[in-house]
Amino acid sequence: MYDFHGRKVLVIGLARSGLAAIDLLHKLGADITLSEMREEGAIKEAADLRAKGVRIVGQTDDVFEENYDLVIKNPGIPSSKPFVKTLRARGIPVITEIELAFMVAKPQHYLAVTGTNGKTTTATLLGEIIKAAYPDKTHVTGNIGIPLCRTVLDYNLLENEGHYIVLEISNFQLVDIVQFHPQAAVILNLTPDHVDVMGSLQNYYESKTRVYRRMTEDELFIRNVDDADVTDYCGMYPVPCKTLDMSLASKDAFYHLADGRMWAGDEEIMPLDEIKIVGMHNVQNCMAAAALARAAGVSNEIIRRVISAFKGVEHRIEFVRELHGVRYYNDSKGTNPDATITALKAFTQPVILLVGGFEKGLAMDEVKKYIGNVKKVIGFGACGARLVKELVGTGGIVVATMDEALQQAHSIAQTGDVVLLSPTTSSFDQFSCYEQRGEIFVKLVNALEV
Repeated sequence: MYDFHGRKVLVIGLARSGLAAIDLLHKLGADITLSEMREEGAIKEAADLRAKGVRIVGQTDDVFEENYDLVIKNPGIPSSKPFVKTLRARGIPVITEIELAFMVAKPQHYLAVTGTNGKTTTATLLGEIIKAAYPDKTHVTGNIGIPLCRTVLDYNLLENEGHYIVLEISNFQLVDIVQFHPQAAVILNLTPDHVDVMGSLQNYYESKTRVYRRMTEDELFIRNVDDADVTDYCGMYPVPCKTLDMSLASKDAFYHLADGRMWAGDEEIMPLDEIKIVGMHNVQNCMAAAALARAAGVSNEIIRRVISAFKGVEHRIEFVRELHGVRYYNDSKGTNPDATITALKAFTQPVILLVGGFEKGLAMDEVKKYIGNVKKVIGFGACGARLVKELVGTGGIVVATMDEALQQAHSIAQTGDVVLLSPTTSSFDQFSCYEQRGEIFVKLVNALEV
């Protein structure tokens, strides 16, 4: 294990990941400084942090001119920030809490899920499958909401080894890894997102490939050959480990579909009609979860049983309620155009589509190709008017809030319709996160009068 006793470590940004990193560093005996934008009085954990000996400072130039042995950066802070570049230029390592946890934990079985869309569904399902096989040694962590450092602390992975870590990992977490490499990994897909932070689409796609680029030859990467960008970037940044292909379209792939069933080579995994979550994208998510579970030694019997019982995750095409023959779905996690396309492709019924939120500047050209079954688009929030204009011109409805958008949808919906919240963008204009947006939407739907 790395010796952190007395080492000077700067943690930039608190949130859940920063707090977990601080707790782990404290256990390891590090000399910790927290750099936060907020005033100390606004940090509710300040007293506890001080009790641990943490020095709390701002984000002024003098803070970043000090000497540190290591810097732990919140993944939400872009690496392009001048102070991050300054630290790196001085030769100080800058990593995220994922890398810290990997550095100090005993060897574990890491199963990594990344991609633009479908990460949470796939990681959640994979976690359920692995848990069914290894009930006392399975942990679902990472971008899904539980920092890896917290998992290391909670289950004493500083001393215990051989646990199964299902890790949802974002490109922001991958940018700053140095040594991390999973036992098995998948890039589900690559579609435009986070260009505002990453600087270019190429930078964003390249960051995803870092999930496999330190893997060893006996580890396994699952390649989605249905996604041209995934295959292209795997060519530009060669995969150094074993590779198995998966495909919904080609029977030549190791993981494939045939005769209404999912297969691993010539082994049947399960009939497709046992999958309860809607849409072919979810069949692909199930295939990826099955492939990673098999890499961890889980039997097809367990995989089939768990997938057959899986009903999906919150905020991702989540069925909320049926009222007067109208079905309401919460897809608040649809924070980019491709996610909304995926949601639209899951339905054949007429859809009333609710879009809007924080202005990320992402064009709606691709979404427009998939609105053939959309009977009305209702825009809300900061970019609602632009989205409606780009999607349907003057044929849509523009309101200020999501509540108003839902009321409009409720008033025009008819039996057999679907009301779908799939915003195409993030929530930060009116909500703290997509989860809060989704939770409020669910409450509003359930409050609709019968």
